[in-house]
Amino acid sequence: MAVKKDIQQIKEAISDETPNLISDKKEPALTDLPGIGPAVSAKLESAGIYDVMSLAVMTPSELSEVAGISAAVARKAIQAARNMLDLGFMEGTEYAKRRESVFYITTGSKNLDSLLGGRGVESRSITEAFGAFASGKTQLGLTLAVNVQLPLERGGVSGKSVFIDTEGTFRPSRIKQIAEKLEANPDKVLKNILVARAFNSDHQILLLDKITDMIKKGEPIKLIVIDSLTAHFRAEFSGRGQLADRQQKLNRYIHQLMKLAETHNLAIYITNQVMANPAQLFGDPTTAIGGHIVGHASTYRIYLRKGKAGSRVAKMIDSPNLPDNETVFNVTEAGVID
Repeated sequence: MAVKKDIQQIKEAISDETPNLISDKKEPALTDLPGIGPAVSAKLESAGIYDVMSLAVMTPSELSEVAGISAAVARKAIQAARNMLDLGFMEGTEYAKRRESVFYITTGSKNLDSLLGGRGVESRSITEAFGAFASGKTQLGLTLAVNVQLPLERGGVSGKSVFIDTEGTFRPSRIKQIAEKLEANPDKVLKNILVARAFNSDHQILLLDKITDMIKKGEPIKLIVIDSLTAHFRAEFSGRGQLADRQQKLNRYIHQLMKLAETHNLAIYITNQVMANPAQLFGDPTTAIGGHIVGHASTYRIYLRKGKAGSRVAKMIDSPNLPDNETVFNVTEAGVID
């Protein structure tokens, strides 16, 4: 009962302070489509297909196999889903209006926020931070998981966060420490972070379906933190012989993330491991894991490294609308600050 009360309070906070973040328009359900009854809908949901968009991009043979319906019924349902969603082009002005629903989460550092365009981590996009150990990647993720709960005027969106931990880096004591420095209730802040420890790449992929399910049940999730993206993929697919399989699986996972961010208007922050490139004779040999697949998929890509006197340096590597630049920030008991 207490959990439901907390969820309702957060929903009300979001509704009062950020009315443009939530649409009153009711999303069409799978059962609204011809040939898709409750039994077929249950089969689709068990296969990870929760919404009309997921069904609309399937082929008739795929839908027929998953749902146990004839190819003709599958074709009719897919066509109805595509007509319902109007999956065509729109004018640039209309797209600009759609972008008005994008929100931002402060990193805690004005310098770092400025590097990201002035307001922090953006929703409907993937922000990737890569760098060597102790460069501040995890600390930035923990700080964001706290800051997303702040009200709009303080750089948050009064929402919850999901933390997918693949390396055992999540520490409740650190979350409480950051919350106390922000003069927030540590227990309440910790309660609003939904944590899952992923033990392999398949489990990591499955957790994305769990997030969709939680959002459907009313959880006001606004941020997903994955620390780190490539740890399990790197461990399970070793050597050049398995490189193609690893990249293909990683590509599917990243595209699921992109779809999740766009469909539910979420901010996604991922950390990435690095390696030393032996072919780099001059300059910094540090290279992010995942190759071009991760590089192209990330909307904003930041390289973190240690600076002077315990500071951290963040460099913008790739962005669709921001210039290459770098800035300095610090990691303290209060999390990420200037």
